[in-house]
Amino acid sequence: MGNSESSDADSHFISASRRFTKKELEDLHALFVSLAAQSQSNAQYIIPSVFQAFFGIHGPLGERIFDLVTQERNDQKLTFEDLVIAKASYEKGTRDEIDNFIYQILDINGDGLVNRSDLEAALLSMHGTIFSSKCLKDGCNSYLNIVEVLLNAATFSVEVRGSEHTMSFNEFRNWCNLLPSVRKFLGGLLTGNSGRLGSPVPRQLYPEDLSSVLIMKEQYAWVIGGALTQQELEEWKLLYHSSVDGLSFNTFLGNIMLGNGPTILLVKDKAGYIYGGYASQPWDRHSEFYGDMKSFLFTLYPRPSIFRPSGLNTNLQWCAWNFSSENVPNGIGFGGRVNHFGLFLSASFDSGHSFQCSTFNSPCLSLETQIVPETIECWGVIVKDIQQLGKLEPVKGNVLQRFKEDRHMLNMVGLANSSE
Repeated sequence: MGNSESSDADSHFISASRRFTKKELEDLHALFVSLAAQSQSNAQYIIPSVFQAFFGIHGPLGERIFDLVTQERNDQKLTFEDLVIAKASYEKGTRDEIDNFIYQILDINGDGLVNRSDLEAALLSMHGTIFSSKCLKDGCNSYLNIVEVLLNAATFSVEVRGSEHTMSFNEFRNWCNLLPSVRKFLGGLLTGNSGRLGSPVPRQLYPEDLSSVLIMKEQYAWVIGGALTQQELEEWKLLYHSSVDGLSFNTFLGNIMLGNGPTILLVKDKAGYIYGGYASQPWDRHSEFYGDMKSFLFTLYPRPSIFRPSGLNTNLQWCAWNFSSENVPNGIGFGGRVNHFGLFLSASFDSGHSFQCSTFNSPCLSLETQIVPETIECWGVIVKDIQQLGKLEPVKGNVLQRFKEDRHMLNMVGLANSSE
């Protein structure tokens, strides 16, 4: 029986090895030897602390990933064969294989089920990795709130006797579709994100005295940023805030004309809901819809979700002023149809509406279809080109920036250029 198990393990390793080139395997072995040396294991295996420190994954999430990579042997020893087999699925596998691996990561207690407790533990570990430095500096309460909000977006419909409801694999996939920032993070844990430039959270440029009234908290920026490229995640500049500029459409238009790139519109309404839209094109005067398929709608509170274009129509952006026809309502909006938008703010900026919308497959974004804005913000996205990104210093502090000194090793094994 022992020989049979050994033969199965060997065949699994051989099959996994075929997904790599000879050079990739050699470089992956060099990485293993380096980490095994740090583990003081006579080049035989990697211990959990070295593995977690190198990849920047700690807490329950780090422990669970180590268990999966070591095929749940519970011997605390990660061999070269383990690393090749895991990365063959996680990095070289099909979309189904990668999603299944990530789904298993979320099964924190390893019982074959993903329930709310598992997901909460995984999200807390993610929170600690992405926002640890800010949490220590500013206090954790506001950062912990995002964990509860992200849980609100998940569905747990599978009934299990004697246990809390669990999340099915399809429900996991739907959750990731609504929250691409989560999928991006979980999909990059072992693929060399620590060697990439940039941060998953943009640098926000705004007057310091406005920090207490901003809708766009760092956690919300991370949620929105999951749907954007790294070039769009470097800097966001506050262009308009109703607390300072007043609920004035003219002031809004004047301020956003100062930028020439994409913008992010946020609304907090009287019901306490927070939502908005990403406008990929400038806000120019039109008597009909315009824009491109990069635009999207989103909700942030109480249930965060990203709603990308469905392709059913091209009614993406709306911006009209000084029109006298009821068929050309003055104001700004996204999706839907005239007078029945996915999101619309009237030119008075004191009212608007949000209807279910086929343009983005989005529901009503607020509690009711008719909305009364309490605060409106608009941020300009400062898009960096590839050459500019190459000149930036990597930001340390989380799984996407840590261990700069080991970036050469990540490049050697082909991890730093892995796709998301």
